[in-house]
Amino acid sequence: MADQLRQELDRLLQGHGAHATFDDAIKGLPERLRGTKPQNCPHSAWELLEHLRIAQWDMLEFSRDPRHKSPAWPSGYWPSTAEPPDPKAWDRSVDSFRADNQKMRDLVANRDSDLFTPFAHGDGQNLVREALQMADHNAYHIGELVFLRRILRTWG
Repeated sequence: MADQLRQELDRLLQGHGAHATFDDAIKGLPERLRGTKPQNCPHSAWELLEHLRIAQWDMLEFSRDPRHKSPAWPSGYWPSTAEPPDPKAWDRSVDSFRADNQKMRDLVANRDSDLFTPFAHGDGQNLVREALQMADHNAYHIGELVFLRRILRTWG
């Protein structure tokens, strides 16, 4: 039973199922549009990418390190600019997101990882909850990226 749960959590963390994957959502997005905020849209693709990266990193570190301190809410979870600060920032953020996602997948897959016992440093959270929250949060904001790309006419 636990192995089946680990497999399902892995599928969710990869973005499989009824959602677009992270890689699908960012693939082919023109560099010139990464910092664009269309009228009445609250975020650019850069802001969404960085928010995804920061929030995922926070959930991973909370799950691994009892001394981890989360960023200030909400300012610590969003970049300070709508555009990437330099030409390589987008790729660094994408690589970091992928690496942290893999680290959470590895943590969940590790049979030595206790899925259900609440963390001593939290207020009831456990690894299953953090993995589900990460998958849910990622799916939500990846959906926003897809919607933004539709508005920018760079999807499909």
